[in-house]
Amino acid sequence: MARSGETEHGSAEPNGVLPSAVEGRDAPGVTPQRPSSATHAAATSSHPAWPPPQYPPPQYPPPQYPPPAPAPPVVPGEGPGRFLDRPGTPPANRSAAGFWLVMGLVGFAIGQVVGAVFVAVAAAVAGQSGQLSKFATMAAPPEWYVGTSLVGLWVGFFVGPLVASKVRGTGRFLRDLGVRFRLVDLAGIPIGLGAQVVLDALYAPFLPHLKHFTAPTEKLVGAAHGWGFLVIAILTVCGAPFFEEILFRGLAFKALARFFAPSEAGPTRRRALAIAGAVVADGVLFGLAHWELYQFAGLAVFGMLLAIISYKTGRLGMNMVTHASFNFLAVVVVFATSGGVVH
Repeated sequence: MARSGETEHGSAEPNGVLPSAVEGRDAPGVTPQRPSSATHAAATSSHPAWPPPQYPPPQYPPPQYPPPAPAPPVVPGEGPGRFLDRPGTPPANRSAAGFWLVMGLVGFAIGQVVGAVFVAVAAAVAGQSGQLSKFATMAAPPEWYVGTSLVGLWVGFFVGPLVASKVRGTGRFLRDLGVRFRLVDLAGIPIGLGAQVVLDALYAPFLPHLKHFTAPTEKLVGAAHGWGFLVIAILTVCGAPFFEEILFRGLAFKALARFFAPSEAGPTRRRALAIAGAVVADGVLFGLAHWELYQFAGLAVFGMLLAIISYKTGRLGMNMVTHASFNFLAVVVVFATSGGVVH
């Protein structure tokens, strides 16, 4: 008979509890059952502290409050610095600059043709078609001849830059060519008046040797009188500066500067030399376009001055005011001195 607390197999535990049933102890010869790795992983992955929190937290540093304002959009042709360094300022590259120069020449040629057509139509209306060859050689042709030829010429001066802006620009004509005005542009008044005075003074020693120096001025306004003179004066003071600056500084100078300048941005010696070359080339083209031998030097220098103003300001407002003041003084003194240069 088994004694109290002793099993039939001869092992005994207090209170007759089997060894395997005793908590925390293993029965002899029995391999303890441990949790598998999968069970352990499942248990640990469900623990709220696993995996450990990321440091620093994903939202660190905290978002700025109030949030920063969005950056303003880049407007082609606008912004600080010279126009060559402004993003998107046309002409954008040398290829576009070459196209602009070609359109400048095309516009000039169109102006010559349209001017001739306008003169022929005006002559037909006036019943003087047979006198066209005579008017072309007159020292002082009638007002209608001068007015229609100028307007026709300016049509080409406008069409060339317009096509250049539409095809190889942003399509915004006034912005691409830089037609903008500010109050500071009134500084062009003393600049234009002073330029006319200085050029007259420089030419003064040579006037006795230049027989036809004032011929272009007399041909433009010499025969005008009364209302005709007023119309020619308005065309000369207001029309010529607007259209000529669009072609020669808004289109030609920008194209020349982009064509000559190196591709890298920023002030460099190469950039300075390129701009100087563009200024000289633009002035020479401006002088040649007027077909006036004796006044070529003065017109070229004045064109260079206008190119410098355009480069410094980045627009044509001051150019147009300077050009208008230059022509205004010449118109005022043309009858008194016959020494003004009007273009």
